[in-house]
Amino acid sequence: MAYTVKAVANMTGVSIRTLHHYDQIGLLKPASLTPAGYRLYSDADIDKLQQVLFFKELEFSLEEIKVILDRPDFDRKKALAAHRELLLEKKKRLEELIGLVDTTLENLERGKSMTGKEFFAPFDMKKIEEAKEKYRDEARQKYDPKLVAESGEKTSRYTEADWRAIHEQEMSIYRRVAAAMDAGKDPADTEVQEAIGERYREINERYYTCTPQIFRGLGEMYVADSRFTAFYERLRPGMAEFMRQAMAVYSDSLEKRGV
Repeated sequence: MAYTVKAVANMTGVSIRTLHHYDQIGLLKPASLTPAGYRLYSDADIDKLQQVLFFKELEFSLEEIKVILDRPDFDRKKALAAHRELLLEKKKRLEELIGLVDTTLENLERGKSMTGKEFFAPFDMKKIEEAKEKYRDEARQKYDPKLVAESGEKTSRYTEADWRAIHEQEMSIYRRVAAAMDAGKDPADTEVQEAIGERYREINERYYTCTPQIFRGLGEMYVADSRFTAFYERLRPGMAEFMRQAMAVYSDSLEKRGV
């Protein structure tokens, strides 16, 4: 299903201005644009937006979130488990605060003073901060901070025009791959590999240093993650698997050359 930016804003509570900003910095780009240039978001985009909001709750920067979500080995299930742990801690703290308010009201009625460490315990943020830091540490060990910094430094300079140019370049690559598929080409075909090579160079130039191993993993994610698969299948049935094979061939060729 396709959603306009206004519909997404109404559904999620995220402002239209913020959604435009997420698009401009490449954090959450709409699945497609109308002929008039209006953004259209897919169900997969809505799922990704939820992840963005969860990570913001953990106080990650937008640059960090972008690199984490773009990584081919991003584990959504593990991320949700960590989010749940944090939210349970927050829930517990809110329940304690509500209990403290009730106790304070009762004591006021009785003219009793509020002294003692127990009356301030619910304000202690230590457990929540520990939960945040635990997940931050895990994420930063898994997602190289150098890549986070590199991607953030590059994308922070991009204008809306830059992002549209990037989108057009990527769609041009996908159209070439789709045309090769229609012509019965093999993933290892020269034309296909030229298009895949352009995609590899684009990631390195526009975002972060992408090794052959990371690039191969990204291709694997196209068939392992339903969000990626849905995107490519909309472009051309069978394209997710075709991209996976083509990217594996390209990665193998880079490794053979010692890249």
